[in-house]
Amino acid sequence: MSVVPEIYLQTMDKAMALADFAAATSADVPVGAIIINSAGEIIAQAGNAREAQHDPTAHAEVLAIRYAAERLGTWHLEDATLVVTLEPCVMCAGAIVLARIGRVVFGAWDPKAGAAGSLFDILRDRRLNHRPEVISGVKEVECSQQLKAFFEEQRERPRE
Repeated sequence: MSVVPEIYLQTMDKAMALADFAAATSADVPVGAIIINSAGEIIAQAGNAREAQHDPTAHAEVLAIRYAAERLGTWHLEDATLVVTLEPCVMCAGAIVLARIGRVVFGAWDPKAGAAGSLFDILRDRRLNHRPEVISGVKEVECSQQLKAFFEEQRERPRE
């Protein structure tokens, strides 16, 4: 495996903190997403907010893309990098392609719903008009453990 740039490692740590916040404040699945520009500056960030917003599309990636587009005044995000703790799902991968995000860096693989190589590979599908660079497995063990701990706690929690 090649050396992962320090900026992606640092940004993944911040994304994991967003994921923890989402889980702690609204019992959302702990996923955090951050969009940085080519200088490594954060232009948007979000944690999952499906439970908080009662919105099935409020995945961390989709929210971060919305915030970045609003802040930059354009939906063309080709110079941006999305750093996310979990492999994007089909919906999020579609939003990434449509936003023309230049690079996706993700942590944990999602064998049940992943669309960046696990179940599907939308991000590298040659039939689509845009294919971002994909860097996978950044802090994979830590991101996977974060999700595992959340779901173990959910299973142990008494049902109301």
